Amino acid sequence: MLCYDDAVSTEDAPLVSLLKELMRRRKRLPSQLAADIDVSHTTVSRWLSGEDVPSTRSCRKLAEYSGVPLQKLLSIVGHMPKMEGEASPDWPEFREYARCKYPKELDEDLVTMIEDLIERRRKRHGTKNFQVGI
Repeated sequence: MLCYDDAVSTEDAPLVSLLKELMRRRKRLPSQLAADIDVSHTTVSRWLSGEDVPSTRSCRKLAEYSGVPLQKLLSIVGHMPKMEGEASPDWPEFREYARCKYPKELDEDLVTMIEDLIERRRKRHGTKNFQVGI
């Protein structure tokens, strides 16, 4: 099992960033995320603290739930070699773009609402056929 280096804080760990962003976007608590992907709350807590990483089976569930490609998720947790040119897993693209392009027009609530609309559209079209900025 892969363990994070002691020098890396959990805040800097790509998996932790990805999980926190996923919970923020979906407006889910760790216990709700656990229920959504059918793992225990303790398991999600261990992932968030950097004590453990998802198994390949859990990675598949997370990929389906989040829309993140499975290969990228497996790379983030260390089950596969790091992908060349891999973008940051915390999905900053839209939020950063919105802040730069529309700093006065879009506040955090509007950006979150747009992200929610993207998530709804992704669900409607199926995550395998519709990937936005990830």
